Amino acid sequence: MLASRGYNIDSLAVGETEDPRISRMTFVVMGDDAVLEQVRKQLEKIVTVVRVDDISSQDYVERDLMLIKVKAPPGKRSEIRELADIFRGRIVDVSHDSVIIEVSGPERKIESFIELMRPFGIIELARTGRIALVRGSRRLLNGDSECPQNREGETLPPETYSDNAVTE
Repeated sequence: MLASRGYNIDSLAVGETEDPRISRMTFVVMGDDAVLEQVRKQLEKIVTVVRVDDISSQDYVERDLMLIKVKAPPGKRSEIRELADIFRGRIVDVSHDSVIIEVSGPERKIESFIELMRPFGIIELARTGRIALVRGSRRLLNGDSECPQNREGETLPPETYSDNAVTE
């Protein structure tokens, strides 16, 4: 839907919220205000979208999660472990010639860790995409126990709810 209109999604994450009937979709799209407004309009056209919030101008916490598998011969493991510790990562798997490290944090932290791992030899990596919450006690979801409705006032079936946040 967005790609066909010429907008590139830099990151997309989908997951359950505190309300099991609603999933949160976090889109990261780079662009000026006009581009972001067009993206918002496209998302709002989707019948099952409960709400679209642009949180880029608010104080928010964002995280990305990555698993990275790197070559780790016995002579390099302590150096890799030290770098993982510096980045508050954890080694989650060890084989005779590689390790898998889990790192989470802001995108720039993830990118920096990737660059430090390149000389060791990256075998594979997987990232979740960025997720974010606005700081403070404000909730994006209204918290009522009623089933959300679309813009026409029709109750949505539980498997179709989504709450979308667009961040810049």
